[in-house]
Amino acid sequence: MTQLAAVLGVLPDHRYPQPELTDLVAEACGLDAGQRRFLERVHGGAGVQTRHLVLPIEQYRTLRDFGAANDAFLTGAVDLGSRAILGALAQAGLTVEDVDVILAVTSTGLAIPSLDARIAEHIGLRPDVKRTPVVGLGCAAGAVGISRLHDYLRGWPDQVAVLVTMELCSLTVQYDDRSPTNLVASGLFGDGAAAVVAVGSERATATSGPQVIATRSILYPGTLRTMGFDVGPGGLKVVLGTEVPALAEKHLRVGVDDFLAAHGLTRKDITTWVSHPGGPKVLEAIESGLELPEGALGASWSSLRRIGNISSASVLHILQDTLADRPPERGTPGMLIAMGPGFSAELVLLQW
Repeated sequence: MTQLAAVLGVLPDHRYPQPELTDLVAEACGLDAGQRRFLERVHGGAGVQTRHLVLPIEQYRTLRDFGAANDAFLTGAVDLGSRAILGALAQAGLTVEDVDVILAVTSTGLAIPSLDARIAEHIGLRPDVKRTPVVGLGCAAGAVGISRLHDYLRGWPDQVAVLVTMELCSLTVQYDDRSPTNLVASGLFGDGAAAVVAVGSERATATSGPQVIATRSILYPGTLRTMGFDVGPGGLKVVLGTEVPALAEKHLRVGVDDFLAAHGLTRKDITTWVSHPGGPKVLEAIESGLELPEGALGASWSSLRRIGNISSASVLHILQDTLADRPPERGTPGMLIAMGPGFSAELVLLQW
């Protein structure tokens, strides 16, 4: 089994309360009185109290075009990603020389050379490190990344693998777009990064984190336009369908039950649930669809309030919070869940 030797989330230094971010969007988008009322309503209902931004708030008004936003993305992503990896390696008692493979995930910017190459040079990874950049899996990618590390380490059980997710969602807000979708997204998503250090069954570390038992990917046919980005003159324009909560409530239970049954388990056997937060309606749909007990997704609700939705990095922040604040009983099964563009779900069965 794959061991998650360390999980670390990092955030930019610039932290703002939700009302201040509402003011920024209203001013930058030039909203009229009716649009401003709508913005205040959706921002107020997003379940978010504070968010972290990669840039000081006043600098967002100076971003001229997609090129300027993407330049800021490259600088911020490499910095945050590097901090996350170095911190996670230190927690695991490992160094950059120990890393055999790196998987770098994002959906909020473009990088050629890819982010993994830029980070490898920045922190001094070995020249023979195996690199895989992953772009476009959105909010599901933190869970997908763990799954792909697990696949790799089953074949190379004596190696060390690192997952790093970097999402700077604030740089994708389109200030010439007054559509409800863009305004809703502007109140939900924040910036941050996270890293996971994983080792194979033949590689010992000083730490003893959860183990990955199995994983499953689910792609729902006919749902390509449910979530994602369109690429236009101004950059990445969010696609966020209102059907996401209904899809989660309708389909997730069947996938989870089938997955657990394949391993002789039921939902009642799962002691700890780690779920990407989505937004309030998505979390409520997951709770309802999976018939979870009250408080089962408490860490997800708390993360949404404190830092918003950080796309792929969120589920890893929540995993870190779970291990630190409410450590599960050793030897019990847990489930990590994230959903994203496709529309898709990724399930990871853990043993704490």
